[in-house]
This record gives sequence, structure tokens and C-alpha cells, in this order.
Amino acid sequence: MSSSIVLPHPNGERIHYTPTKKSLPAPLQQPAHVRSAYAAAHVVTDPLADIDIINEARLDWEATLAYRHYLWSLGFSVAEAMDTAQRGMGLNWLATQELIRRSVAEAKAVNGEIACGAGTDQLDLATPLTIQDVIAAYLEQCAFIESVGGQIILMASQALVKVAQHPEDYAKVYNTILSQVSEPVILHWLGDMFDPKLTGYWGSPDVEEAMTLCLQIIQENHSKIKGIKLSLLDANLEVRMRRALPADVSMYTGDDFNYPDLILGDEHGYSHALLGIFDAIAPLASAALKSLDEENVQQYKEILAPTVPLSRHIFKTPTRFYKTGVVFLAYLNGHQDHFKMVGGLESMRSLPHLSKLFVLADQAGLFSDPDRAIDRMNKILDISGVI
Repeated sequence: MSSSIVLPHPNGERIHYTPTKKSLPAPLQQPAHVRSAYAAAHVVTDPLADIDIINEARLDWEATLAYRHYLWSLGFSVAEAMDTAQRGMGLNWLATQELIRRSVAEAKAVNGEIACGAGTDQLDLATPLTIQDVIAAYLEQCAFIESVGGQIILMASQALVKVAQHPEDYAKVYNTILSQVSEPVILHWLGDMFDPKLTGYWGSPDVEEAMTLCLQIIQENHSKIKGIKLSLLDANLEVRMRRALPADVSMYTGDDFNYPDLILGDEHGYSHALLGIFDAIAPLASAALKSLDEENVQQYKEILAPTVPLSRHIFKTPTRFYKTGVVFLAYLNGHQDHFKMVGGLESMRSLPHLSKLFVLADQAGLFSDPDRAIDRMNKILDISGVI
């Protein structure tokens, strides 16, 4: 096998790249002790299903569930049916129910921790909707998750943004839902960089006003809230909100740009993790958390440092298409035999983008089998016309 690979550069040139073939450090064998760490898991589509790929989703259950077992084996908890699993971008509520049902059953079989996204995506945004419709949709999904034994992550709602007339509508919806759940939930504040339809969440385009209302809701319902996942890609904002939370409510960073420092924390506290990038960099993130458990902060930093340029590339604008990079890495690392996604989202990133992703992943030492990754990258290049 050739020691170098020919990759397309964004300027149109083709470059010869020689992979480093770094070896992976030792991962955790059990959940981390000093931080809770959820990896938001992707889904694997059935590439042979004869379906309308825009309006239907059929998953490859063997590969999809195997990846959850892989994450559990590395010491992670699994955040199921989140935006990483293409909620609102190809995976509808019907398919999501089956995903949650199967994943929770698998978690129970291996004593793995799992939390599942509850939203309102069974609603048709093209039809007239009311606040009561949003409440009913949330309650339906929460009840389903609880009925199969899952923990709830209360996701942000596009429908709520559409129907809310003022901030009090958000308070009414969240107060109602939180009063009826059986166990404490994790809230999720997802920024508009991940989903433009969530612009102005919490009733204001001003992030300070939005945070004030969110904190008010948390204060009034803290006994029903385990934590909040913040996905705004603003480290300073996360630190300020983290310090303002009630003592019994945790911050879970969803910041795929600044996660090493936010997880490490400072003299005032730290963030736990609930990250899509942990799906992509799972073995390195696991090894870094092992170092943190061992109080080896320098090693923690050294392991995660090269993953940050990779993560920033995967989550570059338009950020919502980060799922393409996550699934591409799973393909390169042998976790699935193809690079096909629900809804055809494999086409949402360019070949030069994927080529740079390959280089950054290699430089981070992310490939469990570098020769396999090179071979699979060459296959993608070949069918794309790179000689």
C-alpha cells in the first residue's frame, strides 16, 4: 500500500499527504469518575433500502446499536435521539421511537447509561399550531421515553419558536412539562448555528435576556432538572451561566469548539459533557477523561489539543451539517461499511472538506487502523474522480 495519499485542496490543487499513523492511547474501561460524559450518538442508515430517502428513514439496526455498545465500552453514557442522530434532519418521530426503544433495551442489557431526546418533531410546522399543541407533543414524547425506561433530555422545540408570542409562553410550556415528568431531566439549549429555526429561543434574540428566563425556569423547577446542555459555542457565556445555576443542577457542555477547557473547569467549577464531537473522537476523549481521573491534567490537555482543530472543522459553518463529518469518521474507522446517511446528508460537505477532515483526524491520532482509513479514503476519492 502506498505510504502517501493524493487529496484535493480547496484551491483546486491536489496534494500528496503522508499519514502519521499514530497509535491510540489507552481509553477508559468504565465511566469517568470526576466528570459525567455523554456522547451524542449518530445513526447508520440501511444503504440498500428502496425508499424515498427525503421522506423516509430506514436504519441499519445492527451497525447503529453496535456503535452504542462501542461508546459504552469506552466508558461513555449515550445521548440518544439527539440532533447528532439527525432529529429534524431526516429522522422522523416514528423512526425515533424505534431507535429509543431498541437503544434503551440494549443499555439495560449491559448496564449502560442512556438519556433520550424528547421534542415536538411529530408536529407539522406547515399547519396552524398552538401552545397546547406544543405541550401535548412534548408530553407524548416524554411519556414514551419514560414508558421504555429512558431518562429524558428535553430538547428545544422549533414548534415552540413558531407559536410563542412572548417569553411567558416558554415558561408556561416548560413549567407544565417539568411538573409532569417522573424523574429529573436534562434541558437542552441549542443555538441557531445548529438549527436556524431555533433563533430567538426563550423568547428573545438577545442572549442575555434569553439566559435570564432560562435560569428563572431552572430556579423554579430545579428539583425536576438534573442539568442543562448548552450548545451556543460561547465559552464565556457557558461559564457565566454555569456559575449562576442552582447547586443541584449541573452544566453539560455542548460546546464543540471549547470543550477541553470547559470540562477541565476553573477554581469555581467545571462542566460535564454532552457532546456530538465525542461520537467522532470517542477513543481520544475516553483516554483524556482517564487522564483527568488520574489527575494528570497535562496529559488530558495533550490528548485533546489536536482534536480541537478537527472538531472546529467538522462543526464549521453551516454548523448543522456537522453530522456528515461524524458519520464519515465512523466509516473511516470501520464502524460501518459505507458512507450513506439518512436523508442523503453525506452530500452536505465537499470532497476538499472531507479530505481536510481525514488529515486532521490522522494528525490527532484518531484512526484505530490507519491502513483501513487510508484505503477507505482512497475509495471515496476514486468514485469522486480523484486520480
